[in-house]
Amino acid sequence: MKILLFGKGGQVGWELQRSLAPLGELVALGTDSQTLCGDFTNPEGIAQVVRAVAPDIIVNAAAHTAVDKAESELELCRTINATTPCVLAQEAKRSGAWLVHYSTDYVFDGSGDKPWLETDATGPLSVYGKTKLEGEEAIRATGCQHLIFRTSWVYAARGGNFAKTMLRLARERDSLTVIDDQIGAPTGADLLADVTAHAIRSALQRPDVSGLYHLVSGGQTSWYDYAGFVIESARQAGIDIKVAPEAIQPVPTSAFPLPAPRPKNSRLDTRKLQNTFGLNLPHWHSGITRMLTETLERPL
Repeated sequence: MKILLFGKGGQVGWELQRSLAPLGELVALGTDSQTLCGDFTNPEGIAQVVRAVAPDIIVNAAAHTAVDKAESELELCRTINATTPCVLAQEAKRSGAWLVHYSTDYVFDGSGDKPWLETDATGPLSVYGKTKLEGEEAIRATGCQHLIFRTSWVYAARGGNFAKTMLRLARERDSLTVIDDQIGAPTGADLLADVTAHAIRSALQRPDVSGLYHLVSGGQTSWYDYAGFVIESARQAGIDIKVAPEAIQPVPTSAFPLPAPRPKNSRLDTRKLQNTFGLNLPHWHSGITRMLTETLERPL
């Protein structure tokens, strides 16, 4: 089996290189790939690569994820998040390949307090969310065999993330303010990659699993409680933390105005995924604890 992976340099793409390698021959491309085009601003070049590689599975971990910057880059964001994924879907349909694609909780308007189902009405608030939804719809419209995974609050030990930022600030400052009215589930790139590999194995045996799934860690939290968990974990691990627990203050989203609106309710219901693929999604605490164990062993 041959697998073609796009976006190898991102957090999810990096982990996918590990999880997909045992499944077959893996061709992994990024924007800087030299011999084959991995640049999603070039849809024609991407189509040519798919035809040249002739994969059985196409995995798309490439995306325009700079949420605030996207507000002033509509066409670029649309090309990367919708136009080129549609090209991948068309090529998958033509050749009979499976397409795996990642989407986001930003396709919803963030209202209410119930976890979103795959069947719930969408209503993106930002350019990023709108273009990701366009990508989903374009893929489905081609009729190709696909797995679309909506996720949220993605982090990885490699590169920057919210936890590392909070730890750095907690060692430098006497007080912190953290948003407490956005609720979601921190989800590790390693979990996304492992579930993807498992789902691909199932899909090859059961074509009927083609469709849209919500994929996040178990449990839920606010950014404020997330920060508190991270900082207290570091304190218990013997890290020198300057900020006192009582000096971490919760604030509303409005305290940090940004170009792109954030959904306040990022809860995603994962029962469809768990039932279809026979999975148990671990609580977000376990993934963050594991990531912190790795992070705290080297300089932040």
